[in-house]
This record gives sequence, C-alpha cells and structure tokens, in this order.
Amino acid sequence: MIDINPFAELSASIPPVAMQIYAVVMALLVIVGTLLDMAHKKSAKYFFEHSQKEKEAAKRNVGFGEKLVILFNTLTVDVLTSGEFCTFKRRLSHLLGMYGFVIFVVTSAIMIFAYPTTATPTPPILPQLWYLGALMVCIGGYWFWFFIRVDVAAEGHPWYRVVRADMFILSLLATCTFALIWAILQANGVAGWTTLFLILFIVSSIVLFGGVYWSKFAHMFFKPAAAYQKRVLKAQESRENLPAPADKPKQFGLGIKRLAPKNY
Repeated sequence: MIDINPFAELSASIPPVAMQIYAVVMALLVIVGTLLDMAHKKSAKYFFEHSQKEKEAAKRNVGFGEKLVILFNTLTVDVLTSGEFCTFKRRLSHLLGMYGFVIFVVTSAIMIFAYPTTATPTPPILPQLWYLGALMVCIGGYWFWFFIRVDVAAEGHPWYRVVRADMFILSLLATCTFALIWAILQANGVAGWTTLFLILFIVSSIVLFGGVYWSKFAHMFFKPAAAYQKRVLKAQESRENLPAPADKPKQFGLGIKRLAPKNY
C-alpha cells in the first residue's frame, strides 16, 4: 500500500495537468503571502535598518571569512538542528514536523510532476517517503499540540483553545492527516470516504498555503535570517544597547518573585 503513488492513482479521475496547476498555484500563494507579510510587517526594512544601526555601533569588524563561518553555524545549529530550543522534547517535536513537512512537500512535487500517471512507474521509495513525511508531521505536531503546548501555557489554557497564531500548525496537521487517510482509503478502494477525505485534504492544503499572510508560515523564512543577524551582531560586539538577559529571578513588590523566562 505505501508503495503506491496516490497521485498517480488519482489521475484516473483528475487530469494530471490539473494537479500540476494546483501545485504551482499553491507555491505561488506561498510566495505572494510571504511578500505581503514582509510588506505588512516591514520585516526586510527592519532587518536592514537594524543591521545598519548595529554596524555603526560595532566594536570590531567581521570579515567575509568569519561571516561564512557564522552562516555555516547558523545553518547547522539554528536551522538544521533547531538549536534555539532548550528542551529536548520541544526540539524533537519541531524537527519531526520540519523534516516531515519538507519530505512530504518534496515527494509530493516529484510524484505529481515526474510520475503523474500509472503509465510511468513510480519508484517505491517516493511514496514510502511521502507516507513517512506525513507521519512525522503528525507525530511531532500532535505531540506538540496535546502535550508540549499545554505544559508551557502559563495561563493554563486547554488544548482546544485556538488563536490565529495556531492557524499554521493546525492547517499543517489537517493537511497531513487528511492526506494519509485519503491515500489509505484510496489504496483500499473505499470510494465514498476517499472522495470526502480528498476534499478535506484539498481544503486544508489551501488554508495552509493560502493562509501564509495570516499564519506563522512565513516565520520559517524569517527565523534563519534573524538567527544569522543575531550571530553577526554578537561577533561585532555591538549589542551593548540591548538589555542583558536575566539569568536570575528578580524580586518585585509584595514579595513576588518573577522567574527568568524559559525557551521551550
């Protein structure tokens, strides 16, 4: 079952060109949504102006070679291994979701464009990776939503409390969950339910890729840039204008202690 390309099987009822156009439209929605998000939040302008201000306050110059080393460290520590998370379970949850999503999207694109019909046999490794990627997203995402997210909610909000910031994780989970159910039902020839979950898969993916402007989808593009800038500023020793991080609990009025914030 997991050796079958679900999109090739779908080509019996939906033309492959329709699936390919849909995939291109989703990619364009991500690009447009990210650009709109950058324009609305003025992210690029902020990074540029902040970088120029800190460069003027720099105590030392960072050369090209050192910047390459910083870029390498940013990619290997902050991006590929999610080093910004302090706890193991939070990092593992994020890595499962991140790598699962990448595998899911890449294999989907390859199967849709390179092996769109059953006339062209799909290498078994592609659908196997597709199932694995979707499953990784589900494991990491549901683990975060039902356990990790609840643990770190200082206000004690239940798991079913949803705000706009949750749009990305929920639409991602829905997309991968419905994709798995649809593919399994299709492989087993369950006609009616297959159609239902195919529709749910399409709708949830539209929300995921079309809702970039309103969700946290775009943050995956900003975080590497922010992490790189943070490392460069540290190397320039130009962060004296920022408050030092609190590493000890502070005593406030009425005998109340405020604990140092934790990064989950």
